Amino acid sequence: MSDAITLGNGPIERAGIPLQLSVVVPTFNERGNVATLVQRLDAALKGIAWEVIFVDDNSPDGTTDAVRELARTDARVRCIRRIGRRGLSGACIEGMLASSAPCAAVIDGDLQHDETQLAKMLGLIEKGEADLVIGSRYIDGGSADSFDQKRLGFSKFATALAQQVLRVRVADPMSGFFMIRRDRFEQLAPQLSTQGFKILLDVVATARGELRIREVPYTFGSRLHGESKLDSMVALDFLGLILAKLTNDVISLRFLLFALVGSIGLVVHFVALFVGLEAALPFAEAQGIAAFCAMTSNFLLNNFLTYRDQRLKGARILQGLILFYLVCSVGLLANVGVAFSVYDNEPIWWLAGAAGALMGVVWNYAMSGLFVWRKR
Repeated sequence: MSDAITLGNGPIERAGIPLQLSVVVPTFNERGNVATLVQRLDAALKGIAWEVIFVDDNSPDGTTDAVRELARTDARVRCIRRIGRRGLSGACIEGMLASSAPCAAVIDGDLQHDETQLAKMLGLIEKGEADLVIGSRYIDGGSADSFDQKRLGFSKFATALAQQVLRVRVADPMSGFFMIRRDRFEQLAPQLSTQGFKILLDVVATARGELRIREVPYTFGSRLHGESKLDSMVALDFLGLILAKLTNDVISLRFLLFALVGSIGLVVHFVALFVGLEAALPFAEAQGIAAFCAMTSNFLLNNFLTYRDQRLKGARILQGLILFYLVCSVGLLANVGVAFSVYDNEPIWWLAGAAGALMGVVWNYAMSGLFVWRKR
């Protein structure tokens, strides 16, 4: 029996050939790139048994339709459509965990990464020379000349910070183009953050030197279609990831963002209280209004920032806001109860206040994730 069958426009190598490589492609609004990328992979991976898994965050431009159209005639093409969650790191993790080959590569769907390096990267892993191979822009032979000055500056600053703070010993830890042994990735996956956009940095930092790493140079290309998956919160995501890794993942990125929003809410509370008292309102009434303003502010900021991958929209915003009021009301009681308990044992006001505040934020965080922004 032949090892190739013909469907659509060309042969699909299949029967009797063990799968060697799964290529994971996170996408958002990149319909125009899908067919081109598959054609490029076909040319670059001649003689290699591969599959490509597009992980799409419910693109409104019909990216999933384009992938499925190809998949009907090419069994190497697969599609994962994610609804109600977004994020580059989460998409890469889901794609690699759904892969079947011994090696998994991550490559952007915007055609800016050099797919011709994939065969070399696979060879290094299959020969036992590496567990992780990184496509690097910052070693001899690599280039990031297509970056504008702002993005180049952020990339180099983030690279230097990661190298110094997390002791990451690779030239391009911010790269989005890499390949890893799937068994090693699955060992690390439970400790990785599904938020943010720098999955490679998370992998390297989490491995703590236990991965054999090689870097190969490539030239970062220019975007042809689609939109960047880097939003205005990437700097905050990056700093949160750094802090999470410094605490050995005891404190998650999402919790850090939730606490940051809570701190902003405290400022809102004091400002609203001051305005209420200046308007000659009774203290109890001014305090109630201030608490209401702070909770509303916290809900809106958390919906926009902390839980943006599960962001509530439309009518669900009102439902979520009411649930958030209820959760925070109970959290306030927990705050006060813990504070009084601590103060009774050790009458230090700031210690009691801090203990109460910590209890409140932990309660609000846990219950908000369970009831307000629960995954569907």
